Amino acid sequence: MKPRPDDFAERSKHLQNMTDEELNAYFWHLVEKVVDPLVELARTHTSPSIERSVLLRMGFNSLEAKKLVDMIFERGLLGKGAGHIVWRIAKEHNIDYIEAGRRMINGEYWDDVDRIFKGVKKNG
Repeated sequence: MKPRPDDFAERSKHLQNMTDEELNAYFWHLVEKVVDPLVELARTHTSPSIERSVLLRMGFNSLEAKKLVDMIFERGLLGKGAGHIVWRIAKEHNIDYIEAGRRMINGEYWDDVDRIFKGVKKNG
């Protein structure tokens, strides 16, 4: 493997006359350019697997998590976050979020979900 030529002096010319404050600001500008697309991707993209994982960590068992995610997906609301939806319903009804999720599995509170999150039911 051929060693890379040392061209640091040439590549860093635009940095050499900057103050520490300017270098710091330039560094954070570059960090934002790299990180912003990743943050946007994470904000706008999720998957059933990720949402099940969130519900599992909240304390739901795997069957409950799958059912909730499926029901939320059917309403086109997966991007709102399954855990967030369950939490909002629990808060709205002043009950524990596990109880809220289990009641949702049994068909309760879906009118509230649709009202709060403006859900549009898919396929029907």
